[in-house]
Amino acid sequence: MRRDAGSPAPQIPGHPMMIFASAFAGGLLIGLSAALFLLLNGRIAGISGLVAGLGRPADPSWRTGLAFLVGLVLGPPVFAVLAGAWPVMRIDASLPVLALAGLLVGFGTRLGSGCTSGHGVCGLARLSVRSAVAVLVFLGSGMLTVAVGRVLS
Repeated sequence: MRRDAGSPAPQIPGHPMMIFASAFAGGLLIGLSAALFLLLNGRIAGISGLVAGLGRPADPSWRTGLAFLVGLVLGPPVFAVLAGAWPVMRIDASLPVLALAGLLVGFGTRLGSGCTSGHGVCGLARLSVRSAVAVLVFLGSGMLTVAVGRVLS
C-alpha cells in the first residue's frame, strides 16, 4: 500500500503494532510506578509484601500498602471507563481450580520471599542475584506447568 509522506498512517483495528504499543506503555507505567514507590517509600513494590503488611496495622506503612492495592483493584474499572469497554478475557478454569491456583501462588510467594512484581520488576532492576534465580524458577515452573497441562489434556 502506497501513501504520501505527509499523510497519516492508516489505522488498522487489531494491527499487531497496536498490541505492542499498549504492552510497551503498560510496561513503562509498571516500571515508573515501581521506581516511584521505591523512591518515595524506600520499599520494594512487591504485591505479596504489601498484602502481608495489611495484616500488621501497627506497621506505619500499612496505609501505603492499602492505597497501592486499592489502586490495583480500581485500575481495571478506570480502564473500562477510559477505553469504553472491558478488555476481552477468557478463563477456562473452574472457580475451585482458580482458588487452588491462588492459594498455591500465595504459598509460593511466601516460600520464595516475594512475587513476580517484587523479584521480576524491582529485584532484577536492582541486579539482585536472588531475584534473578527466583524469576528463572518462576518462568521454569510456568513452562513446566504448561507442558504437563498440554500432555494431560
